[in-house]
Amino acid sequence: MKNHIFVYLIGILVFYQSCSEGKSENSKPNPVPSFPVFEIPLKTVTGYESYPVSIEGMVSSAVRAKVAGYITEVLVDEGQAVKKNQTLFKLETQALNEDADAAKANAAAAQVEVDKLKPLVQKGIIGNIQLETAKARLAQAQAAYNSIAANIDYATIKSPVEGYVGAIPFRQGALVSPSDPTPLTTVSQVENMFAFFSMNEKEYLNMLQVTKGETLDEKLEHMPEVELELVNGKIYDHKGKIKTVTGQVNPTTGTVNFRATFPNPNRLLAHGNSGMIRIPKVYENLPVITEISTYEQQGKTYVYRVGNDSIVHRELIKVLARVDQLLVVEDGVKSGDRIVYEGAGKLRDQTRIKPEIVGFDSLAQKLKIAFK
Repeated sequence: MKNHIFVYLIGILVFYQSCSEGKSENSKPNPVPSFPVFEIPLKTVTGYESYPVSIEGMVSSAVRAKVAGYITEVLVDEGQAVKKNQTLFKLETQALNEDADAAKANAAAAQVEVDKLKPLVQKGIIGNIQLETAKARLAQAQAAYNSIAANIDYATIKSPVEGYVGAIPFRQGALVSPSDPTPLTTVSQVENMFAFFSMNEKEYLNMLQVTKGETLDEKLEHMPEVELELVNGKIYDHKGKIKTVTGQVNPTTGTVNFRATFPNPNRLLAHGNSGMIRIPKVYENLPVITEISTYEQQGKTYVYRVGNDSIVHRELIKVLARVDQLLVVEDGVKSGDRIVYEGAGKLRDQTRIKPEIVGFDSLAQKLKIAFK
């Protein structure tokens, strides 16, 4: 009996000890999580405003038939360099040649009539009126011949300018006429190219206000060089310059038209190309943070600022610009503030963390960001 009581007491002691140990383990505080933190610097970064652009040669002349006819010869190929007045196409002229022969014969007959009447007038046999009538018929016949001869000349189609031949949609045997909506080809001068684009009135005024100069011409001189993003996403090797602006707002579209010029030494650009023009905008000495450090909620952007006590505070920020993987901050945080670099989505306001300080320049190098 005593043995049973002893065993019972031992069991009670073991039970209370295990409960005490379990309570001790559960009462241990949760570990403080570690997060990378950086100090907000002041940086100068360059962003870009992009606008759709259409590319044209500085001189782009459509070549059209002046008379109707079948193409008998195509003497050039697409992309070929041609001189001014070089023959590009020839049209069939057999019917015109026959008409020319008939008109020439009529003119000759009229000339004979005039020659026959002249001595008769001089002798007073007939009146001068008959001679003048014959001269009028001669002039009419010569005009008819000259018109047909001109049409024969028009059947030889020449380049109006020096440049490069564009697409040739019509080939030998095609019937063409002056009323065709599509030209025979286009000859363009492509040593320099025009880039046409437009921006809305607000963007136009904003750009003028930050550009040096009193007059529009002075502001054009001080506008920065622009870049051209090609349709494959690559940036064109040569920078361009904005040369003209209409200065008038289109009442239908609410936009202002611009024209920039790009050099084209390698003929990479062609008439009809498209792309995006990129106008640089410099943000000088402003607070800059990494985009990965933010999170959005109901269309607003937040970061977690780290206090001296290592407690994070959710801050609403106003973003001035997004440049690559950076945000230029207008309001909400300032230079010298410490914010959580990565993992903001895992935090809650007033949470204590263990800050792991990282240098902003090392983050920029990791993200391959080059400051300008």
